[in-house]
Amino acid sequence: MLKRFSISLEEELLTIFDEHIMARSYTNRSEAIRDLIRKAFIKSEWQEDKLVMGVISLVYDHHQHKLQEKVTLVQHDFHHQIVSTTHVHMDHDNCLEVIVVRGKAKEVQDLANRLSALRGVRDANLAMSTTGEHLH
Repeated sequence: MLKRFSISLEEELLTIFDEHIMARSYTNRSEAIRDLIRKAFIKSEWQEDKLVMGVISLVYDHHQHKLQEKVTLVQHDFHHQIVSTTHVHMDHDNCLEVIVVRGKAKEVQDLANRLSALRGVRDANLAMSTTGEHLH
């Protein structure tokens, strides 16, 4: 059931918020606010080291000496947190590895940090999420 409430914002902040809404194609302010609230709670769950899910994406040079082997070794060290991996050949030199993870937030973050620190990794990103059951 939806509940209504009102908020007051400075005109300048509201203008910036409305630009945010348009840039992200929200249909109204309410949906944008709901999304911001959900993201704040997801961040909070990660900070509290709760059970979370996420996606780690890596772009790396497959010519880097033994990098693929090192990526695999790190993944084996965290096999309990890894749900699935997908390896994509982007071009002649680059690979994309997408790793779906689940576990305590700190463990998942440690995995992402270890992978991103490997020499030859050109880009690494951890997209954080939770089931968010309590947010609906």
